[in-house]
Amino acid sequence: MHVLVTNDDGIDSPGLAVLVATARAAGHDVTVAAPAREYSGASASLHGAQEDGSLAVTERTPPGVPDDVPSYAVGAAPALIAYYGAFGAFGRRPDLLLSGVNRGQNTGHLVLHSGTAGAAMAGALHGIRGIAVSLASSAPRHWDTAGAVLAPVLAWAQEHAPTDRVLNLNVPDLPPERVRGLRRAPLARLGAVQATVDRTGGALRLTYADVETFAGADARTDEEIDPDAPGPTGELPTDSVLLAHGWATLTQLRAPADDPDAPLPSWDGPPPAR
Repeated sequence: MHVLVTNDDGIDSPGLAVLVATARAAGHDVTVAAPAREYSGASASLHGAQEDGSLAVTERTPPGVPDDVPSYAVGAAPALIAYYGAFGAFGRRPDLLLSGVNRGQNTGHLVLHSGTAGAAMAGALHGIRGIAVSLASSAPRHWDTAGAVLAPVLAWAQEHAPTDRVLNLNVPDLPPERVRGLRRAPLARLGAVQATVDRTGGALRLTYADVETFAGADARTDEEIDPDAPGPTGELPTDSVLLAHGWATLTQLRAPADDPDAPLPSWDGPPPAR
């Protein structure tokens, strides 16, 4: 199986080496094609820097990636890289796309804005299975934990994952022995994310703090929760809550999706002229 590895943190991120090592340990052929610069928050943007009408691509090996792995720094957002990859721009068409390992979690409905998930979504539009992998820290210390949790997910995905869906994997930044396990989890609601605007120094900075609770337990505490038990509303704990309690989470995403049952208006055009 041919695996294309990309990210939104850029070609110099150590998270690429984790995905490469995990895919190669599973016996897959791997190619790296990652943005030449950081594209965090790019979502599924198709932005790219062109030279004479062509996308800028240079051979460049990320830190920790073996020299025999074909690797490219691309002047483009990760979703555009996935598009190019689907048409064989970086070797043969990939059978699976791995995106990450992202610095910081991608949970809740704000995953809409994630370049990590956006790359995998773009691949899914072309029938390529995808896994977006994130580590829950802006300055991760336990990169190898992401690989340890990814390994069984990758083994499952190559046989069972739909080609039009994406697996969104979030891993706590903990030693492997401290991760409580892996569970399927619904996305946290957008209303559970609080936005704060800082006007210090005449500039605006927007930050988000996850304030969601489950069954009365603050998501930042070490209080024990049962990941398989519905709360008072009948819902399972969300990805944000489980992640904060030391669980790795897996969520299947689909995009774009339409609602065929929506009662929408129609129009038959202007009446005939008399």
